[in-house]
Amino acid sequence: MSSTEPPEARIVAAVPPARSVRVGAGEKLRTASLPGLTMTVRCRPPSASGLPPALFVHGLGGSSQNWSALMELLADRVEGEALDLPGFGDSPPPDDGNYSITGHARAVIRYLDARDRGPVHLVGNSMGGAITTRVAAVRPDLVRTLTLVSPALPELRPQRTAVPTGLLAVPGVTRLFTRMTRDWDAERRTREVMFLTFGDPSLVSREDFAYAVEEFERRLALPYFWDALSRSARGVVDSYTLGGQHSLWRQAERVLAPTLLVYGGRDQLVSVRMAQRANATFRDSRLLTLLDAGHVAMMEYPEAVARGMRELLDGVEERDDRDSRKAREALPASGADGSGAARG
Repeated sequence: MSSTEPPEARIVAAVPPARSVRVGAGEKLRTASLPGLTMTVRCRPPSASGLPPALFVHGLGGSSQNWSALMELLADRVEGEALDLPGFGDSPPPDDGNYSITGHARAVIRYLDARDRGPVHLVGNSMGGAITTRVAAVRPDLVRTLTLVSPALPELRPQRTAVPTGLLAVPGVTRLFTRMTRDWDAERRTREVMFLTFGDPSLVSREDFAYAVEEFERRLALPYFWDALSRSARGVVDSYTLGGQHSLWRQAERVLAPTLLVYGGRDQLVSVRMAQRANATFRDSRLLTLLDAGHVAMMEYPEAVARGMRELLDGVEERDDRDSRKAREALPASGADGSGAARG
């Protein structure tokens, strides 16, 4: 895959106030319009000027709101932006209807190219982890570091608790599911999702739960909600079957960027047993395992994930300083002829 599409983009004003999308304190929304593609971008202005850019990519069924807590904690280190992938959050479906991992990765690349924003500190969760792995492999020039929270990399024997989510990829299953659950209100649906994705759903505050229900109600009213969800789930499953250079594990081997891997001990969708394989596959990686976390550690334990990312950024900055110092030391001394001998 390559980014061959025209990079031109228009960044226009924020989402109209009539929309009920939640915008946290200190956050801003804007719309990035590219040919055939429109995405809502959630921004967290940095606490100081000149900070490096970071881009956050959510997982299946998620949105840019999943990153609000983590972006706030990192506002003194990065200039954070979080995408609503096409068909999710407040972004409309892509014109070409491509919800594959490659299609989503191409959307991320096009956005970064259009904004001339790379290299960024790239962060992905679940399906977003698969997407950002592919981006880092095919466009290393766009990625300074990579952080993966429970990345959806292929498992030969997925957990039983992950099977129902995978079944969303089967044609007709979403229609059957909606019929079977037609009596469920948004609160019931939200609770079921939290039981699946959080290590301990009881830790979610009443306020945050109410916000989640409100957002679920908004999305259920969208005519493309189930289509985007099922076709993206199919994209994840299809990516598991790819071999050769398109295999996600093969692409993980090609990632050059320093990588932080975050896994949850109570994750019901991505098994924690995959952590060691991932740590051995990514060539420059460090592993953070949070025993009590589920599938969305950045929402459950944002402070711990932020600490891990700070350590990753510190390590990269120290390496850059060391390399810069070595490069300066390798230069010939002032007044030398380049061979090391001073001119007489």
